[in-house]
Amino acid sequence: MFNFDLIPNNYQNMEHIVIIGNGISGVTVARHIRKLSDKRITIISAETEYFFSRTALMYVYMGHMRFEHTQPYENWFWKKNQIELKKGYVKSVETKNKRLHFTEGDSLKYDKLIIATGSKPNKFGWPGQDLEGVLGMYHKHDLENLEKFAPNNKICKRAVIVGGGLIGIELAEMLKSRNIPVTFLVREDSFWNGVLPEGESEIINQHIKNHHIDLRLSHNLKEIIPDENGRVKSIIIEETGEEIECSVVGLTAGVTPNIDFIKNSEIETAKGVKVNRYLETNIIDVYAIGDCAEQHERIDQRRPIEAIWYTGRMMGETLAQTICGSKTQYKPGHWFNSAKFLDIEYQTYGWVFGKKGRPEYEKHFHWKHYKENICITVAFHKDTNLFLGINTFGIRMRHNIFDKWLTEKRDVDYVVSYLKDANFDPEFYSAYESDIITQYNAEFNTKLTAYKKSWKRIFSKT
Repeated sequence: MFNFDLIPNNYQNMEHIVIIGNGISGVTVARHIRKLSDKRITIISAETEYFFSRTALMYVYMGHMRFEHTQPYENWFWKKNQIELKKGYVKSVETKNKRLHFTEGDSLKYDKLIIATGSKPNKFGWPGQDLEGVLGMYHKHDLENLEKFAPNNKICKRAVIVGGGLIGIELAEMLKSRNIPVTFLVREDSFWNGVLPEGESEIINQHIKNHHIDLRLSHNLKEIIPDENGRVKSIIIEETGEEIECSVVGLTAGVTPNIDFIKNSEIETAKGVKVNRYLETNIIDVYAIGDCAEQHERIDQRRPIEAIWYTGRMMGETLAQTICGSKTQYKPGHWFNSAKFLDIEYQTYGWVFGKKGRPEYEKHFHWKHYKENICITVAFHKDTNLFLGINTFGIRMRHNIFDKWLTEKRDVDYVVSYLKDANFDPEFYSAYESDIITQYNAEFNTKLTAYKKSWKRIFSKT
């Protein structure tokens, strides 16, 4: 690690690493470059001066924390670690002269440029999509707009959410925490069924309705109607023509990379900034990481663009090695993710496809508790019994164990037999492994028994 007591006088003349974007990707690469070197580092952001956790924004609105609690580092951290912060909006990138131009009229020279500008909400040309009261839930100003237009159920009589992804259900939970009625428009015929298998998707459908959210499946937004002041007054549903009065419209129908400012540059783009496995663009000394980076070549079954917190962090850690002289490929490893559907915890490890896009060879074993919203779906190869992945709802599982089993290419019988090893629920929680194995044996005519290894020996060399 660089010793800042020994900062040389010519610090301003050192190689200048400029990072556009102060989200998890940009901040991670800055921190790791600083650990490895004495390079000059500047982070640029038009949103906020200091890094904050986007995933925590919902808890600010719900009253569980203040905005300053979302900032992992004290304000003095950046100066102490010689990371310069610049508030500004980059208008264009001049790659030949290695210079950034800002909307305020100033410019900044760089030696190496890292684009980490994240995502913005999808808009599909709906009439009224830019009215006051239309918002996403991705940035700090979205939180500020929500406080402005939906502070309570007296100011906001109803909100409409368009798009059935994870952000949409988070926004619904936020609004319901202030007793604001919510209508939820989902274009699919079952919630998130492009990702979730049928049984899991149906659980979420019912869970949303049980929380008194007006879920409208197979419904699309046609237009947003303004009032006389240019604010949201109502929306029109495309299929029925029904008008629903509301004060807020949340657009949560996915995201797209935030890269408009480089569309006219020589940097190659498609949906995102095109990068290779080293996170390099087609322009020397220009890199891209996080939600805005699009992989040239397929990595496993991953999407070319992944708007996921942990992959953004991993890209930042990887690129820091390359920037500091140890060229390193981005290797995200086995897919995993976690989320929350209101009060149902969800985890996924490996690949478990919904009806849409499921490979012909993928077979599922689905177990659901007879009463509670607790279930698992195990995916495996129908010919070889190779374990492919698992989804869990309401049961916490250990990431490192599933990562190990996927690497070792365990078969599904082994995984089901040793599920107890993966369980991470707190002490005194109910255990369901016996019920799961009983159903598995009945479905597949097996005679498995629940096994449990010593926790200390699971990762031992022997």
